[in-house]
Amino acid sequence: MEAVSAPGTIGAALAQARRQWPAQDAYLCRGRHWSFAATADGADRVAEGLLELGLARGDRIGVIGLNHVEWLLLFYAAARIGVAVVGLSVRYRDNEIAHMIADAGVQAVFTVAELDGFDYLAMLARLAPALPSLRQVVVLDAPDAGQAAPPAAATAPQAPLTLSALARSAPQPGRLARAAAAVHADDLAMVIYTSGTTGKPKGAGLTHRSLLAAAGAQAAHVRTVPGDHLQLALPLNHVGGITCGVLNFLLGGGTLELVPVFKAELVLEMMRRHPPTLFSGVPTMATLLLSHPASAGVDLSRVRLVVVGGSTVDGALLEQLQRRMPQATVMNLYGLSECSGAIVMTPWQAAEADVLQSIGQVFRGSEVRVLTPQGEPAAAGEVGELCFRGPGVAPGYIGAAAGAAGFDAGGWLRSGDLGCQDARGYLFLKGRMKDMYIQGGFNVYPAEVEGVIARHPEVLMVAGIGVPDPVLGEVGRYYIVARPGSALRAEDVRAFCGEHLADYKVPRQVVLRAELPMTPAGKIHKAALREEGA
Repeated sequence: MEAVSAPGTIGAALAQARRQWPAQDAYLCRGRHWSFAATADGADRVAEGLLELGLARGDRIGVIGLNHVEWLLLFYAAARIGVAVVGLSVRYRDNEIAHMIADAGVQAVFTVAELDGFDYLAMLARLAPALPSLRQVVVLDAPDAGQAAPPAAATAPQAPLTLSALARSAPQPGRLARAAAAVHADDLAMVIYTSGTTGKPKGAGLTHRSLLAAAGAQAAHVRTVPGDHLQLALPLNHVGGITCGVLNFLLGGGTLELVPVFKAELVLEMMRRHPPTLFSGVPTMATLLLSHPASAGVDLSRVRLVVVGGSTVDGALLEQLQRRMPQATVMNLYGLSECSGAIVMTPWQAAEADVLQSIGQVFRGSEVRVLTPQGEPAAAGEVGELCFRGPGVAPGYIGAAAGAAGFDAGGWLRSGDLGCQDARGYLFLKGRMKDMYIQGGFNVYPAEVEGVIARHPEVLMVAGIGVPDPVLGEVGRYYIVARPGSALRAEDVRAFCGEHLADYKVPRQVVLRAELPMTPAGKIHKAALREEGA
């Protein structure tokens, strides 16, 4: 099936959806129904507010928030005037936030004020003196909230506005139309940070063109139509949420029920109230949903398609999903931030063995090649590095990583993943070339975590690897040698990491040792540690 035709920009795509399905529900959030028309109107009001702040085409804003409609109104508003959104997870802490704001040159951050006892405004106040690009902090509140900012706002770099107040800015005749007319399909629409092998996250610069191409290919493949309903728990600051969910449904006309943060009981209750037609998420989500006691009481008979991706999917989980939803087609999905979303999925006609063993075939209009370590094309069945080219592949990285290896002059992306392809075009994922492991759908590079642990005053040496986990797929195990005389405990290491890293990067396993295996060159012998963890 050909990719769904999309306009050149995300703003134009939203306008198209408004014309096609004005009264249809686009989003359900906090019990409120948002039609495509209401969403477009709300985005226009926020866009006027962004212009009033002095933001313009080429600028960048950061967003720290849950899966709520205000996140999307801000995303659409920014896209409308050519401002790129830098996705900043609520799980990030000082080190990560500071690096991303500085690297991307973020001018304004839109953030929740507080969540689970953590004060994001206070964090930004601490960081602001070292972030010269940051001019404004805006509290990301509900669109219909009152004007007053929360009391904690006084701790921010400036007493911040609220999004709801910003959306009430008086429009200037013709200003928004002029700004929208200047936006080009090759302008950046979003920056998504993906961990680099050096430990410093790299910002993939995704354009209107690449995002809509990836979303259009997926919308065509999964046959998204008005009447489809999906509970979206994948975070909006990553391609799983923004492309595979939001833009896919924007082009196809389905309804997304926004899940603020994944909790199995919450998602199941949403499914009970509004039966889904699509069941989608990373393997960890699927495992927790199926194993929850309330799952048996949820009617999943309307589900026509099950899509699981984001990390290695166990065949037993796919079989369990098929048994639970026998009427549905089950598919694997493989994608990358640098591909703006999915680029490989299981074909509709795939045999059961192919569903269980293969990640599928590359989307029509995109290409894949497998390269040997010598850079030569691999034979059918021969393992090598998976490389991709197509309209969804990003132009490259931004900031300090601009020009970094991974993208070549011919438009090919080197994924860093190992796999092979058979004569029919089916791809089989074999593992990762580097140390990165995927914990519950989130990429984690040991180098970044090791860098934090090494700053602990009682740590002498540290080495991290990924080890298998039955629920999360993989978790981090970190081997540590403490300084002589230290009384360091594993709990101390985890607490220290929790102060500086997102929670999913905090080591699940900490092993204290008197020494670590070393290579003849004097380096820590990680291969030996992996053998122990196997």
